[in-house]
Amino acid sequence: MNCILKDAQVYTDGKFTKQDVFIADGKVFLEYTPLVSKFPSTTISFNNKYIFPGFTDVHVHLREPGFLYKETIESGTRACARGGYTTVCSMPNLSPAPDCAENLKFQLDAIKKSAVIDVFPFGTITKAEKGEELSDMKEISNDVIGFSDDGRGVQSIEMMKNAMLEAKRLGKIISAHCEDNSLLNGGYIHDGIYAKEHGHKGISSMSEWGPIKRDLELVRETGCSYHVCHISTKESVELIRQAKKDGLDVTCETAPHYLVLSDKDLQEDGRFKMNPPLRSEEDRLALLDGIKDGTIDMIATDHAPHSAEEKSKGLKDSLMGVVGIETAFPILYTHLVKTNIITLEKLLSLLCDNPRKRFGIGAEIKEGTKASLTVFDLDAKYNINPEDFLSKGRSTPFEGGEVFGRCLMTIHCGKVVWQEQKI
Repeated sequence: MNCILKDAQVYTDGKFTKQDVFIADGKVFLEYTPLVSKFPSTTISFNNKYIFPGFTDVHVHLREPGFLYKETIESGTRACARGGYTTVCSMPNLSPAPDCAENLKFQLDAIKKSAVIDVFPFGTITKAEKGEELSDMKEISNDVIGFSDDGRGVQSIEMMKNAMLEAKRLGKIISAHCEDNSLLNGGYIHDGIYAKEHGHKGISSMSEWGPIKRDLELVRETGCSYHVCHISTKESVELIRQAKKDGLDVTCETAPHYLVLSDKDLQEDGRFKMNPPLRSEEDRLALLDGIKDGTIDMIATDHAPHSAEEKSKGLKDSLMGVVGIETAFPILYTHLVKTNIITLEKLLSLLCDNPRKRFGIGAEIKEGTKASLTVFDLDAKYNINPEDFLSKGRSTPFEGGEVFGRCLMTIHCGKVVWQEQKI
């Protein structure tokens, strides 16, 4: 597709400029007049609209191979494109788990066949994520973005140390799901006021920040590049803040639901159940502080689709995980930017710039770069309706919520991979 996207506010080099974007031969051109005759093109007016680099999410569950009834590479990446994402990292709690070249090939083949955007898979830290033996890290290192046992914490300090040493030798990141099983005690929501008032078993904050504290000492010892998944507690923020002051090679992410909701928003519904759980209001405010001062580097969705049946059993018995790839930007824009908690530029650094700098993937809008970008109407107001999702998953705590910001078009490598019919 060759086209001129005219008169939009374009995010490039950390700021907005009203300008045109010319897309030809799969690339971006900002100084394009001499090229128009060479590449005949159509013109689309985006006056008062915004063009961003395609967002990057370093933590999504695409469920293929093994759980295609929940999501597939095709349905998941189409949902990503609708949300404005052109680059995602897929988590490895699959069947078979990508712990060796043979098992990883199932996912790589599906990505090659069905993905409409860039997908970079994580390999597992341990075989089958059982925590008993390291995966074939060297064998798969060239085909994975990093290593994670997401969905399960690595319980053994010796196992994590050995994984960090091997990851450092291979030049890869450890992306850690931090959870101490010995502190869970059968809990399934945050161990806070709601759990006590409604007779639910709670998950302690220490079950998250304890393993983070342990791992940061291992990072100090090994020099490994370390990234913490979906942090949710105030203690986690402070530990990572101090680690950065100490010069450790550490980054972290949180998710939209932890920034916008707390356990005071819980309802007796499976769409409010995820891991880690929605924490206290004090934790939420600490996460916002971490966003504002740079302790938290990026926002990832932890998009985790399940079937309607699996999410229909209330807080106690529903599976953990909610979808979020199609709602992330409007939720964040509505609740953080329009309320003046952060600027739009800051939000884009969390969704585009910082993931690209840390993981070496993702898009930017510069002369001659691949055309992977997204167009939003920030004035569009609507209510979130899961029945409209392209993802197979429908379970979101934001169902029915009023938001601003609708994705009008997403282009990846010069090809339109999502377009709002109203354009």
